[in-house]
Amino acid sequence: MATVSPEAKLGDNIEIGPYAFIDSDVEIGDGCKILPHATIFQYVKMGRNCTVFPGAVVGAVPQDLKFNGEVTYVEIGDNVTIRECATINRGTKASGKGVTKVGSNTLIMSYVHIAHDCTVGNHCILVSYTGIAGETDVDDWAILGGGCKAHQFSKIGAHAMVGGTSGINKDVPPFVLCGRNPICFCGVNIVGLRRRGFDSEKIREIKDIYDTIYYSGLNITDGCAKVEAGFPQSKERDMILDFIRNSKRGVIKANLIQNERVDME
Repeated sequence: MATVSPEAKLGDNIEIGPYAFIDSDVEIGDGCKILPHATIFQYVKMGRNCTVFPGAVVGAVPQDLKFNGEVTYVEIGDNVTIRECATINRGTKASGKGVTKVGSNTLIMSYVHIAHDCTVGNHCILVSYTGIAGETDVDDWAILGGGCKAHQFSKIGAHAMVGGTSGINKDVPPFVLCGRNPICFCGVNIVGLRRRGFDSEKIREIKDIYDTIYYSGLNITDGCAKVEAGFPQSKERDMILDFIRNSKRGVIKANLIQNERVDME
């Protein structure tokens, strides 16, 4: 039999499996499925049509020694799938934002850990055994391969794809493929961009921008200046430049093995 607090707010058409636990101060939207042995602790707000699989724990207090029992939150969007034994911790106000967020249409696979004050965007995939440390930001449509580990305060840009088991200790700009140890830029996420409706001309523009930044013999600051001067203004150009220039940890470096660059088909 499930344990559900009378103070939880449950929408319509919700399925709650045996031995699931739903705490007080929880809000769950219409059409959600909380499967057997899933746990939803306090101060979690979940959108519509989400599924939480057995063993997953959403809303546990942060694993942060600065946490002092304050009220903080987890916010989950619509159509989010949280697979077996994944963990999503609440935020902390001591240094963070006080809320951990997962956007809509995102897949959190088994044994993934999302730490305090992280923000995961819409349409993301975090593959099994990935762990993102506190205050990591993962932008829309990013994919983190199995076993990735992200250092605290890291940022992964939109449409980026990170190879499995990568140690993310620098920021990953948008639209890129990266991986290896140490992590490095390996090209543009061509297949992912095509699947999301980017045409060949736009993909070529993105590739040429990154060739200028990474393979023109300039440092990244000068490469960005050359891009700004030499490429017409576009949403994608500005996304890349803004991301790199606002990076506090610095962005991933170029792949030094030139013949392993990922080129256009």
